[in-house]
Amino acid sequence: MSSPLNLRQLDTSSADFEAEFQRLRHWSAEEDHAIEERVASILADVKNRGDAAVLEYTARFDGVNAASVAELELTREELKAAFDAITPAQRHALEAAAQRVRSYHERQLAASGQSWSYRDEDGTLLGQKVTPLDRVGIYVPGGKAAYPSSVLMNAIPAHVAGVGEIIMVVPTPRGEKNALVLAAAYVAGVSRAFTVGGAQAVGALAYGTATVPGVDKITGPGNAYVASAKRRVFGQVGIDMIAGPSEILVLADGTTPPDWVAMDLFSQAEHDELAQSILLCPDAGYIAQVRASIERLLPTMPRAAVIRASLEGRGALIVTRSMEEACDISNRIAPEHLEVSSAEPHRWEPLLKHAGAIFLGAYTSESLGDYCAGPNHVLPTSGTARFSSPLGTYDFQKRSSLIEVSEAGAQVLGVIAAELAYGEGLQGHAQAAELRLRRREL
Repeated sequence: MSSPLNLRQLDTSSADFEAEFQRLRHWSAEEDHAIEERVASILADVKNRGDAAVLEYTARFDGVNAASVAELELTREELKAAFDAITPAQRHALEAAAQRVRSYHERQLAASGQSWSYRDEDGTLLGQKVTPLDRVGIYVPGGKAAYPSSVLMNAIPAHVAGVGEIIMVVPTPRGEKNALVLAAAYVAGVSRAFTVGGAQAVGALAYGTATVPGVDKITGPGNAYVASAKRRVFGQVGIDMIAGPSEILVLADGTTPPDWVAMDLFSQAEHDELAQSILLCPDAGYIAQVRASIERLLPTMPRAAVIRASLEGRGALIVTRSMEEACDISNRIAPEHLEVSSAEPHRWEPLLKHAGAIFLGAYTSESLGDYCAGPNHVLPTSGTARFSSPLGTYDFQKRSSLIEVSEAGAQVLGVIAAELAYGEGLQGHAQAAELRLRRREL
């Protein structure tokens, strides 16, 4: 018989709540120096030796030996064969999810991804030109588990944004290729795919090798080595974000079946021991019901040990004075996934400012967002939803300002620019503007 779950419970009316709340929120993202040093060494090696280093690390870390990196590239025929080999139900699920993800990001592109310009009263044209990146790399985890959903969520918005070439890298420990991941790459329109992972894959994408093309931006989740490598190559290439442990916060009014909420908390806790699952509710009796559901359902879960460690280490059940206070606490946490498990979700949604994704209503489980709802599941974590956004088409585009000053406009702007330039001691700037001013008649 398993021991009772040691899941902390807080109450906002308690005198020590603030101190306990701060301890709950604390997560040390301090770099592991051993990992950082190892990653730095791998990246330098890949930069200097290219394919040879990629082959060496792939053999060492994944147990895959190849005579050339070209042997590690997956052909379009292999991806199609994987798609054909999966079950009809899996093919339908992949295609249906891909269509919903594509439809959502097409709407996103139409809303915010267009070029624009206007002319002011003197004929000067001002505007913005939006263009897609030429080539991006997507990293797909392939160690402890396989994530075909990550292929869809990274490749499809890049494709919709107009990216010319999408390069996928995925580790295949011991050479085991996951058919669903390969099929997802086929469905999502990945241009080229390599069975390479870890820091060496990030280095190959960032610097380019004789076989792996260098990219403009790298997106996608990975382990601590991948995160460290992405952090180090930023500047050489763009990156999406440095993701921390997965998070879910459930904001409940007590009307949702407690088993549903318990399982939603499990849905993030099962990722890893550092994942965080929190319930906020003004009804102490309902929180007791959810705790009972957790105790009863936990032994039935295949990943019970991981869920237990996550809930005991970073989870919490919090009794609030009201739903309004619960919304305020949620904004302070700025969670990756926020479920508004309420009979009136649209009543509370206007009060919620900070979250990676907001799931409205009891039927909207976070897992639907992970796989097939449509919006992207690559979300800011560790409170960064206060200033960051989900992955989207905008991450695969860049913006150039357009300026065309008319002769008449130069007469006005030139005087202003020259005055400010002289004030900064930059005579060249000032005279470049003044040369375009009409000569005044004596």
